[in-house]
Amino acid sequence: MKYAVTGSTGRFGRTVIKTLLETVPASDIIALARDTEKAADLLPDGIEIRPGEYEDAPRLSDSLQGVNRLLLISSQPGAPMSRPEQHQNVIDAAKDAGVAFIAYTSFPHADTSTAALAADHQATEKALRNSGLAFSFLRNNWYLENDFNVIEAGANGQPVIYSAGQGRVGWTPESDYAQAAAKVLTMDDPKAVYEFAGAPATYADLAKAVSEATGKTFPVANVSDDDYTASLKQAGFDTNTALLFTSFQQLIRDGNLDEESDDLQTVLGRPLLSLKDAVTRLIKK
Repeated sequence: MKYAVTGSTGRFGRTVIKTLLETVPASDIIALARDTEKAADLLPDGIEIRPGEYEDAPRLSDSLQGVNRLLLISSQPGAPMSRPEQHQNVIDAAKDAGVAFIAYTSFPHADTSTAALAADHQATEKALRNSGLAFSFLRNNWYLENDFNVIEAGANGQPVIYSAGQGRVGWTPESDYAQAAAKVLTMDDPKAVYEFAGAPATYADLAKAVSEATGKTFPVANVSDDDYTASLKQAGFDTNTALLFTSFQQLIRDGNLDEESDDLQTVLGRPLLSLKDAVTRLIKK
């Protein structure tokens, strides 16, 4: 059985491969990478490294020859070729190469979500459903690392500011999602859809966890979107980045990341860290 992982040089991909190595021989793991030299420096010995540019469908088809199961890690938005086009290339190449199964890192409730971030994932899920291949959608909630600036501010005794109101988030460390992806990839009979998330919590809960983890006290304020954007710009973020981060607050406030699911701990076979313990671990990294 040959397992392939796209985006293998990223933090997520490297964690997936590290987890796969706990149960799969290195000779059965294929790392797809845009920069194969970088991959050779970053990844463990014994793993085969092949070119994996999402934009190059013919080359992808060659790289996926002999692969049975593939983890498609969603690409970053903003490239000249859209994410749906990139992902379609991977799906087409996988089908051409005879890959039997694709696990895809998607967005919470991608099929029904109205969040702008969900659109590319909706398109990719549709493409996979139409491909005829077996699949699992790994609908990952929010990485705790996504809000490291909030955690760092509180850890330094600075104000924690947000505009998400009582919106709840399924925060858990990125490594949890990556480890679960590796486990799904090796399952005999995985589910078609996994809603992966930590226990839902608000930004006020996150601030409390930071205070408990660090012993620091600091102001915590829920503000308007305009004031939130202004605070980010004052902190040195450019306008586009500040507006992007504000849009994340909006989607959280609208309930897009409010998830009650035990899929993640079930797949991992262990309890998830409490928010306080996860914050403590992140701060110590």
